This record gives sequence, C-alpha cells and structure tokens, in this order.
Amino acid sequence: MRPVLYSYRRCPYAMRARMALKYAGIVVDVHEITLSAKPSELLAVSPKGTVPVLVLQDQVTSKQQVLEQSLDIMHWALQQQDVDGWLTADKQLAQQLIAENDTSFKQALDKYKYAIRFPEQSSSTYRAQAEVFLYKLECQLSQSTFLLSDQVSLADIAIFPFVRQFSGVDSHWFEQAGYPKVRAWLNTLVASALFVSVMQK
Repeated sequence: MRPVLYSYRRCPYAMRARMALKYAGIVVDVHEITLSAKPSELLAVSPKGTVPVLVLQDQVTSKQQVLEQSLDIMHWALQQQDVDGWLTADKQLAQQLIAENDTSFKQALDKYKYAIRFPEQSSSTYRAQAEVFLYKLECQLSQSTFLLSDQVSLADIAIFPFVRQFSGVDSHWFEQAGYPKVRAWLNTLVASALFVSVMQK
C-alpha cells in the first residue's frame, strides 16, 4: 500500500517534503487538501490539521506510522534513498541554517507578507528583519553554488521554498535588492525539473 501524503500545493513546508519524496523515488498518493475544509481523514491521523502529513502503512503488522513534520518526512525519505548525498554535506551548518529559516526568518516573512495584520511595525521593518537571514545566505552562496557546496543538499531544498515566498511579496524590490547570489540560487532551484514536477496540478 502506498504512503499517503496530505499536502497543500503552495505551502513551503509541503513543497520541501514533496521534493524529498520525489527525489528519493518514493511513490505516494498525494491528497491535496483545502485549508478551509480539512478532510476528516487528515484530522483523524493528525489532529493539528497542518500539512504535510505522511501516513505509512506497515505491510506486515498493518500499523500506521504518521510523520507530521516536513523535516521528519524529508529525513525519512532520504534514509530510503539519497543518490546525490543530500545528507552528507556539513550536517551542523545545515541544521543551523534550517533552524534559523524555520524560526526567525519564517516569523519575519509572515509579518512581512501579512503586514496589514501586524500594524505594530511597517512592512519594510519586517522585511529588514528577514534580510538578516538573506544576508547570511548571500555570504554562503559567495563561497559555493549551493548553500553548503557546489551540489544541492538538504539545506537548499528545506530553505528555498521560503525564500521563494519572500521574493514574491515584493518581486520588484527583490529583483533590485543586493542579493544577486540568492537570486541566482533561487532561480536555479525554481527552474529545476524536480521542483517543476512537484508543482504540477
């Protein structure tokens, strides 16, 4: 029985999970959800109701294993197959960058994107908070094509969907901003066959 992946096409967490599964050659049944009407079967296996959620069925015992975090799904997929060594790059740096992406950068990104909901400060202030991380990425990418080396790694795939979201808030500003390496890196990953394949409707 195929694993079932509950996903939402435009969610960056779901994007990175789908990419890892596809890269690892794992065929899943993707159940695209509607955020305003989450299916009861999703809530039954994962009451928190956020995506992605991967449901694995043990063929022998028929017991279910439920992975509710995108990074857990990515690691599980790469443990099945990792032909290009996504997990072999600098693990400590990867962990640090992903942690910063998922905390301070994501918080600033949400406030920048939905600034009208956070009137305490201006949109440009929230953008400047997010730029702290962008500058760090720019420095990393000044040393290699991708974040950890000249090869794609877990860090690239885990982080770029959020930078993609950031770039879309004010695309004109982003195109002019002082992050040419980040732009080139982002464009490469967005144009990749892997990303294009998981974004098909």
